[in-house]
Amino acid sequence: MPIDLTRRQLLQRASIVGAFSALACNPALGQLMRAPRLIPWRNWSGGQSCLPAARVAPKNLDELTAVIQQAPGKIRPVGSAHSFSALVPTDGTLLSLSYFNGLLDHDPKTLQAEFAAGTPMSRMGTPLKDIGQALQNMADIDYQTLAGAISTSTHGTGKTFQSYSAHVCGMQLVTANGEVLDCDSQRHPEVFTAARVSLGALGVATKIRLQNRPAYRLRETQWIAKTEELLEDIDKNTSENQHWEMLVVTHSDYALSIALNETTDPPTPPIPPEEEGGNEFVTLIEKIDKYGSDFPNLRSSLLNSLRHLASFDDRVGDSFDIYANVRTVRFNEMEYSVPAEHGPACLREILKLIRDKDLRTWFPIEYRYVKADDIPLSMFEGRDSCSISVHQHYQMDHHNFFAAVEPIFWKYNGRPHWGKLHTLNARTLQTLYPRWQEFIQIRQALDPNGKFLNGHLSSILGVS
Repeated sequence: MPIDLTRRQLLQRASIVGAFSALACNPALGQLMRAPRLIPWRNWSGGQSCLPAARVAPKNLDELTAVIQQAPGKIRPVGSAHSFSALVPTDGTLLSLSYFNGLLDHDPKTLQAEFAAGTPMSRMGTPLKDIGQALQNMADIDYQTLAGAISTSTHGTGKTFQSYSAHVCGMQLVTANGEVLDCDSQRHPEVFTAARVSLGALGVATKIRLQNRPAYRLRETQWIAKTEELLEDIDKNTSENQHWEMLVVTHSDYALSIALNETTDPPTPPIPPEEEGGNEFVTLIEKIDKYGSDFPNLRSSLLNSLRHLASFDDRVGDSFDIYANVRTVRFNEMEYSVPAEHGPACLREILKLIRDKDLRTWFPIEYRYVKADDIPLSMFEGRDSCSISVHQHYQMDHHNFFAAVEPIFWKYNGRPHWGKLHTLNARTLQTLYPRWQEFIQIRQALDPNGKFLNGHLSSILGVS
């Protein structure tokens, strides 16, 4: 079939061809057209973002080592993007361990198991159950990768339970020069001690061995009570329950109390995700804030009346199913851990500030306990702690609210959660950690040129 072109169409097409020819002849523009497409990265809440020059996901140890040795600029490992602080953002290379996944080895006698470091915590429960094991404790969110959770001393709750990092008994680390170190208490013990909470600043973890326990089931019990009464009964709540926490409803007198205890009772039927972990409760609070924030007295009355409307059935199931909950509402978060004995006073002061200043927030405050450990950069190094988390809905500005609350944490000698928002730098942080210099010296020895640092890490670790 003949092509019927008008003179105008012919000229238009000729001009397009000419334009592309000119681009091809221009070296700068030609290079731009051939440049790889940059893909932006954002964390779960949307509060952190970056435009890395490269995003790589090596498939094995050899490829990973090559990436580390050959990357021209900075390298930051990335997991599930669930850190609220700026641990990940870089304009260099963003390195994913998504191919480093799954159970690698286990010992039925010692109840230890080794996982690839990029394994999501949500995919560890069933493989461990299949070999008769379970994690000793878990956080209430399991979206994180194992390496990410370990690197930031992520934790659950319970006066006799430590963070994930304290249960690490061996790991493999690839350093800035591509050296592969197998570390434990006997091999490279100084590196091992520091690497259990490293912020990704010592190298890239590829394998992590955990000390576990036999598989078990938990019963979750939830009830609403006055916050002050729960604080007065802290010793009872934390001693009579293996795992206890509360979600304090701001602008009200009440909190949701949650207790988890080991049981041999049969599992209960699963509940819808939107009702897990108080999600239904949180959604109701959100609606009250939306329509009642301009009427503080009415809002408080409505929030206090929730105790008459909310009811919670006990849940029984495998430990990993009960610990972790689906989070259907996104938020930004600040968390500090204060000495355990100061927890009630710190929380009372935060609640008084919110009430007196009528600070705009509706997300419940999370209140938990964690046992001490001996890891240099762990928030729990050398002291039993109470962890208090304040949240703000991801669509609401969190800066003013967090800025108002943060000095209260400082007053009680609080240490910020490494994966959550805070404003401290090395000058202040080093006074909070007795073994600070121990970590700094190991980091300098393993990565003298700062290949694994970004701006945030340089600030908090004091590296110019």
